[in-house]
Amino acid sequence: MFNNNKILVVIPARGGSKGIPRKNIRLLNDKPLISYSINTAKSSQYVDDVVVTTDDSEIALISEKFGASVIRRSEELSTDEVTLDPVVYDAMVQKEKLAFDEYDIVITIKPTSPLLKVETLDRAIEKFEDFSVDSVISVVDDRHLNWGYDENNDRYFPLYMERLPRQELPKSFRETGAFLATRRSFVNEFSRLGSNIDIVEVSKEESVDITCFEDWWIAENYLQKKKVAIIVNAFEEIGTGNMNRCLTIASKLVFNDVVFFLDEAHPLGIDMVNSYNYKYMIYDGFDNLFDKLEEYNPEIVINDILDTNSEHILNLKSKGYFVVNFEDLGTGSEFADVVFDDLYEHDLSQKNIFTSYKYYILRDEFYFQPQKIITNAVNNVLIAFPGTDPNNLTEKVINAILSTNYEGRVNVIVGIGYPDKEGLVAKIESNPSVQVYTNVSNISEFMFKADIMFTSSGRLMYDICSLGVPTICLCQDERELTHAFSSNTNGFINMGLGEPLEVAEVRDQFIELVNNYEQRLEMHKRMSSIDVKNGFKNIWTVIDDEYRKFKLENR
Repeated sequence: MFNNNKILVVIPARGGSKGIPRKNIRLLNDKPLISYSINTAKSSQYVDDVVVTTDDSEIALISEKFGASVIRRSEELSTDEVTLDPVVYDAMVQKEKLAFDEYDIVITIKPTSPLLKVETLDRAIEKFEDFSVDSVISVVDDRHLNWGYDENNDRYFPLYMERLPRQELPKSFRETGAFLATRRSFVNEFSRLGSNIDIVEVSKEESVDITCFEDWWIAENYLQKKKVAIIVNAFEEIGTGNMNRCLTIASKLVFNDVVFFLDEAHPLGIDMVNSYNYKYMIYDGFDNLFDKLEEYNPEIVINDILDTNSEHILNLKSKGYFVVNFEDLGTGSEFADVVFDDLYEHDLSQKNIFTSYKYYILRDEFYFQPQKIITNAVNNVLIAFPGTDPNNLTEKVINAILSTNYEGRVNVIVGIGYPDKEGLVAKIESNPSVQVYTNVSNISEFMFKADIMFTSSGRLMYDICSLGVPTICLCQDERELTHAFSSNTNGFINMGLGEPLEVAEVRDQFIELVNNYEQRLEMHKRMSSIDVKNGFKNIWTVIDDEYRKFKLENR
């Protein structure tokens, strides 16, 4: 059908924009606004000609540079009062005179709808396969609990039958203005609509019509949107730290399309992502992972799976993905585009490595907790060794505290992988001041209430630092000894490896800190002097900069 029809796209673009001066040629994400409509129309598999009708020489010049022909609009058709009907009719008639031929379908595309997709335009044109269809317009589902106003009786009235949640209301379509397509016979100086109207429902994104600077900002964010794949898992042996970091990242990428890629062998991670209602894809083995990635076709791939090997990263790079790794000491780190590590030291001769507390991402709950106020009395102690706590430092610290005359509250948080929570509870059940919790969702509340805290030398240090809670660290292994952040300089007491420590040594350190208000105050001050709240901003600034370089190098 379409091979036998000539199709014209008319793009009306006056020079006298009031809401946004020189709007049609202003750069939107580094390209003139009008270029988006021209490119969409020219990319259609059905459109024969694209014409811009304008009264402005600069708009005409730019339109021609992007491949559109131009019709110079008369003064009479360029005033604020003139509707689009006579403007489109005039452009059509002039084009037909030049071509010595008539068009069959005439489509108006507004330059203020830069997010219209080519496939949507083609779908609208295909509607004309039904010969009973006269015109097709773009609409968006805009159902709301709307109200009307009766001027005669000065009263308001509902435009709905029943108050229902938005998704249960009947569909209500609003014209987006992105396009209006009609058969040639219905185009005249007074109308561009036939009697039999069909619609194409577009997404919220495609419905953006730029009339003010707020619309401009929304459109620019959509155009800068990236497809981001996050490969991460959570299970008892490694805990949920990596997953929590990735969930926080996803929560901040509001103008990006984020999909989690999760190993079907680890249902804990799947349950966590599912509970947050993020999109995810499940894979079975790395071969299947690459199939799933190819299906999604991301621009950026984030690996938060601890150490990677070179084969895995080189495979990702061969697909053209920009690769970001977290906490990676494996051979793959050399080949990633960017590696962030807030804990471990790296060979900094690798220019792609970014380390230190500046790249730690606080969970949202810590941004809204006030700083800890240090008092003379110690009434609340928190013990939190994440993960499996392989050396059972939790029980060692509990025994140390219970061997003193401390009479305050002791809260104990154990990780989901802690091997014997029931046994631990049984041992301390005779002491009502000690309470054990698992996998809490509001750990910042526990930290804020604590006057002293015990933990390992892991990333929980940064959360603690954001609140300024005096803390004693016991390292789980040699690797944790390399975490230089948990030092006296930053306000921590680091007792080194926890496993060889005697209960008496932990007890004595605890007693000393309980009795030394000045030391606890100094620890708080040192923590408070460190800004750990810009981690995501620092990370995404690096990613943005490196991704731009990556795109330029791979054009």
